[in-house]
Amino acid sequence: MKKREIASNNQRFAIIMAGGRGERFWPVSRETTPKQLIKLLGDRSFLQQAVDRVLPLVPLKNILVITNQLQEPEVRKQLPKLPKENVIAEPIGRDTCAAVTLGAAVVGSRSTTGVMAVLPADHVIPEERRFQQVLEDCFDLAGRGQAIVTIGIKPTEPATGYGYIHVGEPLPPPHGRKPFKTTFFRAERFVEKPHYEKAIEYVSSGHYRWNAGMFIWSFVTITEGLQKHQPEMFAACHRWFEAAKSPAKLAKVLAREYADLKRISIDYALLEQAQNVVVADGSFEWDDVGSWNALARHLKSDPEGNCAVADFVHVDAARNLIFDARVKHRTPIAIVGLRDSIVVQTDDATLVAHKSQAQKVKELVKKLSELKEYRKLV
Repeated sequence: MKKREIASNNQRFAIIMAGGRGERFWPVSRETTPKQLIKLLGDRSFLQQAVDRVLPLVPLKNILVITNQLQEPEVRKQLPKLPKENVIAEPIGRDTCAAVTLGAAVVGSRSTTGVMAVLPADHVIPEERRFQQVLEDCFDLAGRGQAIVTIGIKPTEPATGYGYIHVGEPLPPPHGRKPFKTTFFRAERFVEKPHYEKAIEYVSSGHYRWNAGMFIWSFVTITEGLQKHQPEMFAACHRWFEAAKSPAKLAKVLAREYADLKRISIDYALLEQAQNVVVADGSFEWDDVGSWNALARHLKSDPEGNCAVADFVHVDAARNLIFDARVKHRTPIAIVGLRDSIVVQTDDATLVAHKSQAQKVKELVKKLSELKEYRKLV
């Protein structure tokens, strides 16, 4: 692809990935209203916050949301100003490569010179202006040539729940152009979620970034990458490109073809194989808030370390997370002598768990789904 001038705002697109289930936030999160569609921090859902963050850089008409058929009604309800055709529901989940391919086809049907950012719907980014500056530079770089750009987050701890990216030398400043405010590195390799000792090694080296699943590329670059590394996905993209000019036609094609697609993440399918990957230094506060424990990091605590989004009264209780999502008849939650626990109350269910077992809430959801009398609570 020949180098071209920086894409204007009208040539920028954002694809918001909003199809996850968020099972670790049960009982507030349900199949039709998962993590990205509920209000856990503030009066806006994570999806609404994700759209708000990109609006200064991308016009509303160019923001697409990829979701699923169960969650589509709530997505539309929460984003009433988004054009109807910009909410695209997958017939069945086929991991992120399929979703990216679908988003690229829709973007390409509107502009073959477009540059798109692929962003998860469920992340917490308190430092919005710093994020927007990084994203602005990523759009700029991706629009100039053939780079696949991903935003790598500077690790603040040896986390074992994230994949990492080994970064190489910084890219030189662009010749004859105003320098970026963001530092870009060549990507050396992507690595899986490490054990704790390896994570310490990664963080100490200063040469690794967390893989946050945020990607920026031009339509030409992503389709060239798919053609080279995932020819079946490229063929699907070509078919959907033609169909995407009519939302009704696209829905019919997806219903017919989507279930036969390979289930693979965009990381495995493309990022780990491509040689033109560049990492933007994401030097802003970021969290994917993957569990109730993670949510507590963003809440104020009392002198005993209790974090509460609730009317909460306690005697000799410490380091607990208390969350009340009841809409009606909200009453105080009273606790005596409890330590390091999670208590969540909704209109129809209650969760009590030790913080050390927070990841097992997903197992609890699976068990509930297998019990006929509780299936409606999932």
